[in-house]
Amino acid sequence: MTQTASAPNSHVRAIAAVVFTLAQILAPLLPSIGIGNPVGEQSADTQTLITPAGWAFAIWGPLYFGTLVYAVYQLLPSYRDSELVRRIGWHFAFAVLGNALWVTYTQLWSLGFPSVLIIVFTLVNLLAILRIFVATPAFSLAERLAVVLPLSALAGWLTAATIVNIAAALNFHGIVLPASAPLISAAILIVGGVIVAAALVGTCGNPWYPLPFLWALFAIHEKAGRTDPDIATATIVAGLLVIATLSVTLASAERRKRYLG
Repeated sequence: MTQTASAPNSHVRAIAAVVFTLAQILAPLLPSIGIGNPVGEQSADTQTLITPAGWAFAIWGPLYFGTLVYAVYQLLPSYRDSELVRRIGWHFAFAVLGNALWVTYTQLWSLGFPSVLIIVFTLVNLLAILRIFVATPAFSLAERLAVVLPLSALAGWLTAATIVNIAAALNFHGIVLPASAPLISAAILIVGGVIVAAALVGTCGNPWYPLPFLWALFAIHEKAGRTDPDIATATIVAGLLVIATLSVTLASAERRKRYLG
């Protein structure tokens, strides 16, 4: 009975994951048919000192591709009921649905607090997937490339995006402290670095998770860091902390083999 009942559920889950993956990719196109405004325009008035340079968001191209890879992978009969895919379950579908909802909401209503709730929902599901990776004894080559790499990278970017989104939402609602903004922003970046470093330890050195965060730090440094020394220092400190933690956690050959093969 259990196997019979789980088979339809795995089919529904697999199809939902594909549909939601396509939805997150197509949602940014809504302004082209007259629905809402592009995210870039909507966020222009809510940017803060920790908003990355515009070119940093090109990372969504590889991230979208990665979600497509996993969506196809988990749809294939030979992988759909694998232990790893089964344990990830609906977390992936909910994560990409969250991406689609976030883009749609932001294009219609900008970066208010509801956008924070949506992105936190997305991040929670991705962090749940990272915990599943930690509890998995070993990965096959296919799992490392089609599952661990793309979903870990997405979790890393959403970690950075959540921090940026919260700051933008505060700005959107007029909650700003102009006089101390650089110091507060710098402190937020360092706290973000501490959080990612701690997560690195918790994931046993998952190397794909911190890379998008480091990319975001670099983009912040190249934007606000060029004119504000506090931001420049904070991005460097946070980046070095993450890199040092990654180096220590991957010092073990067993951990390197686990994630890199």
